[in-house]
Amino acid sequence: MPAVSHDNTAGRAATPDTPPAPPRPSAAGLPDAGLRLLAVHAHPDDESSKGAATMVRYVRAGADVLVATLTGGERGDILNEAMDRPEVRANLPRIRREEMARAREILGVRQEFLGFVDSGLPEGDPPPPLPDGCFALQKLEDAAEPLVRLVREFRPHVMLTYDENGGYPHPDHVKCHEVTIEAFDAAADPDRYPDCGAPWQPLKLYYFATFHRARFTALHEEMQRRGLESPYAEWLAEWEEGPPKGLEITTRVPCAEYFTVRDQALLAHATQIDPESTWFACPPEVAAVAWPTEDYHRARSVVDTELPEDDLFAGIREMVNR
Repeated sequence: MPAVSHDNTAGRAATPDTPPAPPRPSAAGLPDAGLRLLAVHAHPDDESSKGAATMVRYVRAGADVLVATLTGGERGDILNEAMDRPEVRANLPRIRREEMARAREILGVRQEFLGFVDSGLPEGDPPPPLPDGCFALQKLEDAAEPLVRLVREFRPHVMLTYDENGGYPHPDHVKCHEVTIEAFDAAADPDRYPDCGAPWQPLKLYYFATFHRARFTALHEEMQRRGLESPYAEWLAEWEEGPPKGLEITTRVPCAEYFTVRDQALLAHATQIDPESTWFACPPEVAAVAWPTEDYHRARSVVDTELPEDDLFAGIREMVNR
């Protein structure tokens, strides 16, 4: 693995004679200035339902946070009845981009679409074939190339994405996992993707561990304790019969004070999120007491840190020239 400096000279090769670029003006003097986080997602709205409060925490502490959205969500369903109108269906690709623009403004992150076409979620037994040209059918090298280029330009210290099952078995989520692994491994190798910029080695890769039994049990019990109706009893009963195998949680990031911002960003995706759905059944102040963290599985690390962690940048801060 080539030696790569982890200073703040984003977008160009770092050399001993190249001084680190100053932090972004708005971040100067903040504790996380100079740190960079890249979250890789399949569709617009995924960034607001997985790890959003974590991103807000780091942005407000001065880190540079970028969301890479691999597809435009063109084949997504309209999941909010109030938005299921002919003019919305006719313009769904444009509307989903507009929703993404609102969400990224709420979260305070930067965001880029990488240009692939949503594969849709095939339904049926057997499921129909995926559409020609969609993201999930791309060759791995072709699908990963834009992300490798983005990694080398943005030079993240930490990357986030889904596990090998995609978090749930959507073909774009599974492909997103494969592409992110490829980019994490290839970005530092000058012999791979040679036309995609100077090499860069991200230091850590995490998988989202958002939907797990311990969290929903805690939310359910706290709602019951407060006399609130919980929507989670049925889920927990199903898990009692055969609980899904979850990821090992290695890292819990405290971010409860940003749960309300997370909900606002999620609501910005109005075609995808029903305001009356179970996404918002647990009030943020209740969730802050019951489960005040967002959780992750550390999948790769080239720095030596002890587990468990409470910070995605653990072991990295002292390595970064700021």
